[in-house]
Amino acid sequence: MSSHPLISPQARIAILGGGLLGRLMALELSGRGLSIDLYDRGGPEAEHAAARVAAAMLAPLAESAVTEHGVVRMGQYGLQRWPQLLAQLDTPVFLQQAGTMVVWHRQDAPEAQRFRGILQRTQAAIPDLPPLQTLSGPQIAELEPALAGHFQAAYYLPGEGQLDNRQLLAALVPALQARGVRLHWHQARGLDDFAPGEQGQPDLLIDTRGLGAKPQWSQLRGVRGEVLRVHAPEVQLRRPTRLMHPRYPIYIAPKQDHHFVIGATEIESDDMSPASVRSAMELLSAAYTVHSGFAEARILEINTQCRPTLPDNLPAIRQVRPRVLEINGLYRHGFMISPAVLDCAVELLLTGQAPLATRFDMDVRLLAAA
Repeated sequence: MSSHPLISPQARIAILGGGLLGRLMALELSGRGLSIDLYDRGGPEAEHAAARVAAAMLAPLAESAVTEHGVVRMGQYGLQRWPQLLAQLDTPVFLQQAGTMVVWHRQDAPEAQRFRGILQRTQAAIPDLPPLQTLSGPQIAELEPALAGHFQAAYYLPGEGQLDNRQLLAALVPALQARGVRLHWHQARGLDDFAPGEQGQPDLLIDTRGLGAKPQWSQLRGVRGEVLRVHAPEVQLRRPTRLMHPRYPIYIAPKQDHHFVIGATEIESDDMSPASVRSAMELLSAAYTVHSGFAEARILEINTQCRPTLPDNLPAIRQVRPRVLEINGLYRHGFMISPAVLDCAVELLLTGQAPLATRFDMDVRLLAAA
């Protein structure tokens, strides 16, 4: 690590990629008085970003079944950091921290037991996680009345949450404009389009393009997800619910006004073609078994997107050329871990050191001369 900041207080910074992390970086750095240009190949609606399709769940304990302890700690950090980030916005963004329900049908009880064992091992390694609670049928009815009578047992993971991803992406645009960030929509830019440090050029480039950075970061791969959005006025779920499934846990995330995001499919592919019939049928039938009110729901969207993923499925920050910082690999945990990744990157820029990254076991690689 460098012993000196990577930027000066008067630095002009160009951020490539206007998805979730790019917008958060622009918000944080502009708030510190830095001059920011943000470039994206799409528009303010973030139509090309994985963040637009996501369920935006903040569930570190639940996700520990498929990830490392460092990511779990990032998720814990994010639960505390998100209210602070949202407080900077003039437009309200839906944020809920009412916990996660995990349910299963009788035939999938062995999978539920396996899931519980993984979560208990995570809690033993990270003792400050709120403990998993096992609920009986009456306790389920008290905590989540919409599930009363449907399941004999469930797990409740206190403190976990979610936010509305599209509200957030939209609210960030006027906030960035108010801070003087120059927004260059529909202007795809790559690293070779700039000569940072030269006259008339930015002092630093920050690349947050996700899979758009694959030409420069060959280890990146896409992991495809398929997600449904429905409007279900008859369903009254209060918090995100995960259903144990023979192939993968299916999540149902209730947003405002009886809108729900249903997903969980993971396919090792960067194929962006429409969702398969099989995936759509699995997601819809699973939702119906959780609550029969989904039978009368209206399908608003069936979306596909590919999450940018590195070989170890963990995020990384690297510098492979002077005055260029690349941040990538948030995988399926983008909203959960982005506050931690953001603060690690900002700390690195301002101090040349990254103690936060060490705390989260995040891979940070700088040039030896930096």
